[in-house]
Amino acid sequence: MREVVAEFERPVLLFSGGKDSIVMLRLAQKAFHPARIPFPVMHVDTGHNFSEVLAFRDRRAGELGLQLIVASVQEAIDNGSVVEPPDGTRNRIQTPVLLDGLDKHRFNAIFGGARRDEDKARAKERIYSYRDEFGQWDPKNQRPELWNLYNGRVHTGDSMRVFPLSNWTELDIWQYIKEEEIDLPGIYYAHDREVFERDGMLYAVHEVCRPKPHEQVTVQRVRYRTVGDASLTAAVLSDADTVDKVIDEVASTRITERGATRGDDKFSEASMEDRKREGYF
Repeated sequence: MREVVAEFERPVLLFSGGKDSIVMLRLAQKAFHPARIPFPVMHVDTGHNFSEVLAFRDRRAGELGLQLIVASVQEAIDNGSVVEPPDGTRNRIQTPVLLDGLDKHRFNAIFGGARRDEDKARAKERIYSYRDEFGQWDPKNQRPELWNLYNGRVHTGDSMRVFPLSNWTELDIWQYIKEEEIDLPGIYYAHDREVFERDGMLYAVHEVCRPKPHEQVTVQRVRYRTVGDASLTAAVLSDADTVDKVIDEVASTRITERGATRGDDKFSEASMEDRKREGYF
């Protein structure tokens, strides 16, 4: 993080209130201590996020005295710059809103909390991952790097996505959360919630995610492994209501968190790679 701040004129950290971006904030705190984190944070808000996560996002940014920039998908829909899909889901229209936000503030280094173990496309990313002037990713057009040296050279208009957690796993994240006693939104821990099953996943009853007539609503003990758009992010059955129990649970699972909980990545095998080529983080 210190290397990025030294090399790039306008860095920013993508902060959603999810566990990975919360860990990124903790790392930034430690990297620049005792000074304040020297860059703003930005969230691409689909308008369909969990209220508990948004409340945590705002509180944490306030506690650290950070400038929080919200790039709103709802505002983009209202002004006609993006069109909401007929099914009402919004993850796929985050990309143009993200790119507009980065361009508006002229950010040229964007920290993200993505990890290799989440998805095959993310496993192709380097820690310094080059984007062209349109914010697009071509895995065959990355900057040459020798040994463990990062290449931060970009031209005007180009940018670099930076993934310091790329080599971490979900288990690493939770062990670090335990070690640092990091606070998280409560939905990461087991709690009782009204859910219904769709395509083999458990979705919470939410204002943007309603059961169809044939889908039965039940109260189940669940938690979230990832906290994205409520219309596409599913919960998992769990009794893990403490950090230690979550670590035990994650250590024993053989399904990635995105595979277990994200309906948007099931459209095709190449779904995430297609989105990343378009500019998604």
